[in-house]
Amino acid sequence: MAEPLLDVRDLVKHFPVRRGVFGRVVGQVRAVDGVSFSIAPGQVLGLVGESGCGKTTTGRCVLRLVEPTAGSVRFDGREITRLPRRELRALRREMQIVFQDPYSSLNPRLTVESMLTEALSIHGLARGARARARAAELLELVGLAPEHARRYPHEFSGGQRQRIGVARALAVSPRLIVADEPVSALDVSIQAQILNLLRGLQRRMGLTYLFVAHDLSVVEHVSDRVAVMYLGRIVELADAEALYRRPRHPYTASLLSAIPVPDPGWRRERVVLKGDVPSPAHPPAGCRFHPRCPMARERCAREEPALREVGPGQVSACHFAEEVQPPARPAVAPAPERGPRS
Repeated sequence: MAEPLLDVRDLVKHFPVRRGVFGRVVGQVRAVDGVSFSIAPGQVLGLVGESGCGKTTTGRCVLRLVEPTAGSVRFDGREITRLPRRELRALRREMQIVFQDPYSSLNPRLTVESMLTEALSIHGLARGARARARAAELLELVGLAPEHARRYPHEFSGGQRQRIGVARALAVSPRLIVADEPVSALDVSIQAQILNLLRGLQRRMGLTYLFVAHDLSVVEHVSDRVAVMYLGRIVELADAEALYRRPRHPYTASLLSAIPVPDPGWRRERVVLKGDVPSPAHPPAGCRFHPRCPMARERCAREEPALREVGPGQVSACHFAEEVQPPARPAVAPAPERGPRS
């Protein structure tokens, strides 16, 4: 088995809660609380969960845009959590990010060309005419015209801005891209275009993605493996096909039951979770999901489940993973055969 390009072990990020005139620390928000996963070269790992579960913080800790509290992040066998600033800056050529909001992630005072050539200049890759030629090449790569280079961000639509964000991430030829909910702020029709673009670039350039999202229907189309997060921890991790066919955690099953079905004549039984997501500053004892879990029992409230293997390449943090029932999915009718053209 190939060595993982990215290997994350026991990653922790706690944010202090301060109060009073002197900013006394009175608690900790456990945004990420012991997350472990790995991504092989050329693979796409989808990281999904509700808003506030810690998935975006995980992605930013991996890039050290947010400093982890504890844990290990190894990129291509190299521990990056303890790298000095100069070495980390050089490593950023290998690791880039596509942000969620295409409106706030672009500098409104810079032209597209200036944004794309800035990264090339910082890393000493190209200047002048060579940098401008590279910017034009990047725009064509993401489906925009070279003449767009002289425009400002406000002259583009949301989908076009996100294409520019993708081009900026690709400017320094990275190997790993953290895609932080790259389509959640876009219209549904535009989402499909950006997803197809990201998947096409991944196959063409051999990129590795950590694809952060809250929509399992989006993740299904781009991911090789899927990790499900809840309240700062991974509760299930499996190959995408196995997870969608046979989830082994009740939280995953509830998320899958909420995916819209493109068939007006077929209704899926929803698994409606009770209550609200607990505060990450005061997570429940035992299983963190038990206050909302339809399968919860006495053991769940007092004993925290460990991630354990429940199938080939599939792990789940549930005491009763074998009893989880997958939500029904409509059968896909075979496409009608096409006759010869008249």
